Amino acid sequence: MTKWLGAVLLSVLLLATAACANTSTQENNQSKQESKTNETKEKTTAVETGNKSLSNIKVLATGGTIAGASDSDTDTTGYKSGSLGIDKVIASVPQLKNIANVTGEQVANVGSENVDNALLLKLAKRVNQLLNDDQVDGIVVTHGTDTLEETAYFLHLVVKSDKPVVVVGSMRPASAISADGPLNLYHAVKIASTKEAKGKGVMVTLNDRIASARFITKTNTTTTDSFKSLEQGYIGEIAGEVVSFYNEPTRKHTTESEFDVSKIKELPQVDILYGYQNDQKYVYDAAVKAGAKGIVVAAAGNGTMSTEAIKGATDAVKKDVVIVRSSRAGNGIVTHEKMDDEHHFVSSDSLNPQKARILLMLALTKTKNPDKVQTYYEQY
Repeated sequence: MTKWLGAVLLSVLLLATAACANTSTQENNQSKQESKTNETKEKTTAVETGNKSLSNIKVLATGGTIAGASDSDTDTTGYKSGSLGIDKVIASVPQLKNIANVTGEQVANVGSENVDNALLLKLAKRVNQLLNDDQVDGIVVTHGTDTLEETAYFLHLVVKSDKPVVVVGSMRPASAISADGPLNLYHAVKIASTKEAKGKGVMVTLNDRIASARFITKTNTTTTDSFKSLEQGYIGEIAGEVVSFYNEPTRKHTTESEFDVSKIKELPQVDILYGYQNDQKYVYDAAVKAGAKGIVVAAAGNGTMSTEAIKGATDAVKKDVVIVRSSRAGNGIVTHEKMDDEHHFVSSDSLNPQKARILLMLALTKTKNPDKVQTYYEQY
């Protein structure tokens, strides 16, 4: 009997001890959970409170070198463009959270040589949609550098807001030693968050410079200082944490532009033909046969065209194809000459061939009249 009572008492004692231990564990777990919840609430509140004073910037990604990667950190040419998604690109620059509330969206993921008219329209419509939201203060577009200036100029002509839009890229992939992408992206967000950037149209930033999309161009195949505005100059620069503006783009853009792509599903086909010694008429015939509605001639010097090229261009005009003379020289104004009036050609002003093509596509959504198209080149 005594042994039996002892066993019962021992069992009761063990059960009581276990119950106390379990209760203590539950209380500890509950306390830890409450503490963690409170901590999370405090952090969330802190973030929300801090973010109220920051601009809301949306980053639209299209791929390119800034999202490129290679197996070698010294390989700055043999990489794959668009290897990284926008979330990883943003995460690689944690300092962004100190200057803006940044969110990303992957619009495309291609090398910029594969940006086509359909993507231009998709991107422009998305930019306008976002800028129409009161919660969005500015847009950054990440883009490959090879055709960056074309996309930037297209947006410059069709964005319907005075909020900042900054197009940014990099000359070195994200995987390279001294990759320039992270700082370029930081600068782009910094510019888009700056009140002084409002109303300046679409801007491009690389290598600490701020340029208007109208005047910037890529001048070197691989160096980090490739993007330059040689004739008209930059509109600003970034030194340390300070964004400074010195010039204003004087040609029409964004809210002043009459070009609207909101209801356009397809842009007219415009081709660029290169002028060279011994060029022939047949290249113009081929472009017209393939469906070109406009042709930009990357001609020599001040838009000089050979006799054969003039024959081909004149025949194209007779078939309602608009001809624009630009220059392969890279800089300078192609002046309007007597030959333009005689053959109903258009001169491109200071637009290089690739940007002249962008403007001609948009001009053709309005008119085929060469005189009217000429005014666009003088105004934009």
